[in-house]
Amino acid sequence: MYSSETKVRVRYGETDKMNYVYYGNYALFYELGRTEMLRDLGFTYRNIEENGFMLPVLSMNSNYIKSASYDDLLTIRTTIKVKPMVKIKFDYEIYNEQNELINKGDTTLVFIDIEKNKPAKSPEFFNIVIDKYFE
Repeated sequence: MYSSETKVRVRYGETDKMNYVYYGNYALFYELGRTEMLRDLGFTYRNIEENGFMLPVLSMNSNYIKSASYDDLLTIRTTIKVKPMVKIKFDYEIYNEQNELINKGDTTLVFIDIEKNKPAKSPEFFNIVIDKYFE
């Protein structure tokens, strides 16, 4: 298992007329958590693509527990609980400044071989880094 945390402050443009974070923005928070987690592991999406793979989102689930508002500082905890194969699942927990869980979700992405445009096993360069967390 591997986890990382990313902080984000809610910007005014991410809120709706009721001053709550618009529900669609949680997908962006998930992407931020996922991108920063990959960066912590030594990867970027650009690097993965330059090595011949894409990672499109296959599915997303989100559960809204409490609201977040403008200027709240949120912590996005992103976790990979299962060793990636062809698919990689990211679990998310988002906490407010009081450390209250406000959102839980997950996304499943699939490794696509760019040249073949078909699903592929997670690449060796990725496995070398991630495997040690699943021994």
